[in-house]
Amino acid sequence: MLNASSILITGAAGGIGTALAKAYAAPGVHLFLGDIEAERLGSLASQCRSLEAQTWSTVVDVTNRKAMATWITQSHQIRPLDLIIALAGISRGTFSREETPEETRAVFAVNLDGMLNTVEPAIPLFRQRGRGQIALMSSLAGCRGFPVAPSYCATKAAIRVYGEGLRARLLRENILVSVINPGFVKSPMTDANPYPMPFRLSAERAARIIKNKLAKGKARICFPGPLAAGAFLLSLVPPSWIDRFIKLK
Repeated sequence: MLNASSILITGAAGGIGTALAKAYAAPGVHLFLGDIEAERLGSLASQCRSLEAQTWSTVVDVTNRKAMATWITQSHQIRPLDLIIALAGISRGTFSREETPEETRAVFAVNLDGMLNTVEPAIPLFRQRGRGQIALMSSLAGCRGFPVAPSYCATKAAIRVYGEGLRARLLRENILVSVINPGFVKSPMTDANPYPMPFRLSAERAARIIKNKLAKGKARICFPGPLAAGAFLLSLVPPSWIDRFIKLK
């Protein structure tokens, strides 16, 4: 079991990020929380401090490469980081409205550039220390493209494949990479979905699963089981067979 006591989380003020920060908050734990939402981030930091975790919060935009590198480096100087969790992500588009070109680019910028802006400064720090762990937030939505949010699906697929390759590359250097692939988790993002969401979990339940699996150094963290199995099977079905069922009316 990996014992992470110094943890940095991007997108910390979101649903899963908030639940994860609280799950890790405890005496002796150092939390470095980042998000673009200042008010929610400040409230979360106060809650984590009330749980006796040493907590630092930073309002930061993950698309700002320089700001991210500065924040991660400074956090590591305060307390050498054991675990970095790249959660920041957005989705746009609905059944009734397509993504605009600007929204598509924003999704790619936050989800992909934001992830790279988190990972790239972390790797040299972990290499210098001789160990570390990186967790990347993908999604079961990355199993194939869906018409409601094609950019979201595309970025999550890219994160999954990148994370798997990165794990294989860094494992020999005692740096673990885990890819998180959740199904539906209750959050402001999923609350906006107008369609049924089978097996939707609370953010707190999802955080417990993620924390437990990260402590075991799992390469893939896929949940809930039935939805993960369905997503895998769906990825094997020829597109021509299922387009008629998922196309927008």
